[in-house]
Amino acid sequence: MEPWGNGVTSFNSNSGISNSSFASALAPNSRVLNSNRNPPNPNLSLPQNHQFVNQSVTNLDMSSTLLLANSNFSQKEQHQFEPQLKRHNLGLTSCSTGVTKIPFVDEVLSTKQQTQIGFANQLNLLPTHQLLQKPFVPPNQDLTGGVREQISAASHLHQQQQQVIYDQLYKATELILSGTFSHAQAILARLNHQLSLNIKPFQRAAFYFKEALQMSLLMISNPVSPIPSRTPTPVDGMFKIGAYKVLSEVSPLIQFMNFTSNQALLEAVGNADSIHIIDFDIGFGAQWSSFLQELPRRDSGPPSLKITAFASPTTHHPIELGLMHENLTQFATKIGVSFELEVVNFDSFDPNSYSVSSDNEAVAVNFPIWSSSSHLPALPSLVSFIKQLSPKIMVSMDRGCERIDLPCPQHLLHTFQYYEILFDSLDAANVTTDTVTKIEKFLFQPKIESMVLGRLHFPEHTLPWKSLFASMGFSPVAFSNFAETQAEYLVKRTQVRGFHVEKRQASLVLCWQHRELMSASAWRC
Repeated sequence: MEPWGNGVTSFNSNSGISNSSFASALAPNSRVLNSNRNPPNPNLSLPQNHQFVNQSVTNLDMSSTLLLANSNFSQKEQHQFEPQLKRHNLGLTSCSTGVTKIPFVDEVLSTKQQTQIGFANQLNLLPTHQLLQKPFVPPNQDLTGGVREQISAASHLHQQQQQVIYDQLYKATELILSGTFSHAQAILARLNHQLSLNIKPFQRAAFYFKEALQMSLLMISNPVSPIPSRTPTPVDGMFKIGAYKVLSEVSPLIQFMNFTSNQALLEAVGNADSIHIIDFDIGFGAQWSSFLQELPRRDSGPPSLKITAFASPTTHHPIELGLMHENLTQFATKIGVSFELEVVNFDSFDPNSYSVSSDNEAVAVNFPIWSSSSHLPALPSLVSFIKQLSPKIMVSMDRGCERIDLPCPQHLLHTFQYYEILFDSLDAANVTTDTVTKIEKFLFQPKIESMVLGRLHFPEHTLPWKSLFASMGFSPVAFSNFAETQAEYLVKRTQVRGFHVEKRQASLVLCWQHRELMSASAWRC
């Protein structure tokens, strides 16, 4: 691997990484997306003797680190569950679990499927200004007056305790912004004794935000010798992949993001002979394995595919990128698609001086809003850079908490509430506490830290991101009926109740208990 530096790391299908210390174990092995516009009715019952065709998979050696990452991601067996028609299978479905899998990540860990499905008690999360105002309604009107009073008093006390934590986090944020670091430190030290992990979603979300504020305070208050930023290690990367795999099995969140985006991209590029994807959130590359798999099925034959990925050294270890490149390249070669990957250091990226060669290429952009959380001042320049590419389409994802239009303290509390909802949805899957902790630690805590630090460095509020897109000349584009039906079908396959898809104007929204988890939108200029 070439060092990060300020340049780019270029890969192509003729010169892969062959000397990586980690064995290739991420080869995609199943078709997850198709462009047939007539998907099966998700409400139809399954046939009695439905069959499932498993594509051949090349079993690759796995390092001890991969096995270590796998050791804590086991779950209990579930009932078999298959789609009616294999043409519309959204992924490779395990015969023992019926859970749709992300093919690119699935082969990293030979996980035993042991998910115990159940329904945990749900926490009714309220906006901050309503926490002390919602009247309590006893669940059973036949209870004696004394029992009702006790329940009401306990509920009121719980809401008061939550409000106190909200207030302390809000005040600590204000103090950090004003430079009153000692008082902010005192509040965070007090929160250390009030918060812990492995209990309710509210407490866990508050703990991670307290930790993010603590780290940001140390970095901001000591600019001469700040604490070093966390640099991912190869072992961290393997644990991240394990957490990603389990999350994709117990929640429809990842599949909703990947499949909805890919369907819009495939429809936009049509039968172009050369496709160039600009990706601001490549993750582990799982999205592009399913995208690649669809290309040879086109009537015009497989095109060439180039991906320019913007990634930060603080989120991607070079070995992660090398492993991703190697597996995508091998898969592209196997299915006959010319493939090239270029990785650009996002931290040193200058939109005003960087150019992308797009001659005779159909350009499409994957731009989740959170990808710019550490680069908020550059957001207008990034959108302007994307517009200059004249993309066929720009697909964006929003978690409902990318509220850059709010003052910083309100934005952080809004994001805090979002993660409480997200953690609540994880608890409903009834997986082990250790599994939930690893998902939160390796996938969500780094995003919380990045968002908190990025906003504290840029506390000014700006236009809402949709207004910013519109001001730059982008217009929303509705998703196709197939993309909408596919998203609904995917969520219906989830064996945890409470998820559903809503259509809001031109966006598709994944909700948990009627609260927004992820919104997908498409834009053209």
